[in-house]
Amino acid sequence: MDRWLKGEIMMVNIVVLDGYTLNPGDLDWGRLEQLGNVTVYDRTSAAELMERAANADMILTNKTQLSAATLEQLPKLRYIGVLATGYNIVDIDAARERGIPVANIPTYGTHSVAQFVFALLLELCHRVQRHSDAVHDGEWNHCPDFCFTRSPLVELAGKTMGLIGLGRIGGQVAKIAKAFGMRVIAVGSGRSHPAAIEGVEWVELEQLLVESDVISLHCPLTASTEKLINAERLALMKPSALLINTSRGALIHEQDLADALNNGRIAGAAVDVLSIEPSLPTNPLFSADNCLITPHIAWATKEARARLMGTAVDNVQHFLSGQPTNVVNASQKE
Repeated sequence: MDRWLKGEIMMVNIVVLDGYTLNPGDLDWGRLEQLGNVTVYDRTSAAELMERAANADMILTNKTQLSAATLEQLPKLRYIGVLATGYNIVDIDAARERGIPVANIPTYGTHSVAQFVFALLLELCHRVQRHSDAVHDGEWNHCPDFCFTRSPLVELAGKTMGLIGLGRIGGQVAKIAKAFGMRVIAVGSGRSHPAAIEGVEWVELEQLLVESDVISLHCPLTASTEKLINAERLALMKPSALLINTSRGALIHEQDLADALNNGRIAGAAVDVLSIEPSLPTNPLFSADNCLITPHIAWATKEARARLMGTAVDNVQHFLSGQPTNVVNASQKE
């Protein structure tokens, strides 16, 4: 970075390894292009990675992995920007050892993800598409009554929403749930966010599992939360309970959830994330009863993606000016 600040290098080489999910064509890379020589690839396979990254001073990546072995072969690299909040795709310790800061996007999709939680939940409660399809198929035309239902309808007012994790997204979900007239209980580490916990009851995990009519997952994936929702915990839930996951797929033991759904242990589930993405056809949730699956799109509104891109460019700009921000692998001395 010092070489750039001294003007010894007029333009830096910035390589975006997998820009398509962030910008499939409806956003503009223009601001980034003002900061250096920018090359954007829609996707980069493992076989293509070294050739594309070889001359990069700065790399932006979403899901393309940068391992310690890869970083060792990129002596020019001075900066890594992750186009997401989670940064497990980069070996941040190896990057730190090489003096390469790794910056992420700490927040961009709070409102979009919270909104999607309720899109999933309301679909489970009302099956709008199922009823619309029935009408289009002519069932209403031949109905002897003025209305008909093809699945039970569920009112949220008075129900209990259990949140596992109460950070920014969980806090926004709590606010929406309160607006629906729900009681909100939570477990997690969000007690440091006073605005998010107004009207939220803090409980232990077992109490949350037992009392909740809806459980929504908003915690990070760590060694302690992997397969957090498993057979033992599903057995504590109400038979009428609904489970929502817009966080990380591996928070759920998918076979255990499929078994619980197929056996009527819980009433339904909706997941926007799976343990392996893109999905495998063998995932047991594909054949589970009353399970909605969407392709990791809760974050992907145009508004949220525009905020993500804006912060990613800001991160690059701050680094080039000598004031890096949102660095996730800063040394303890810093």
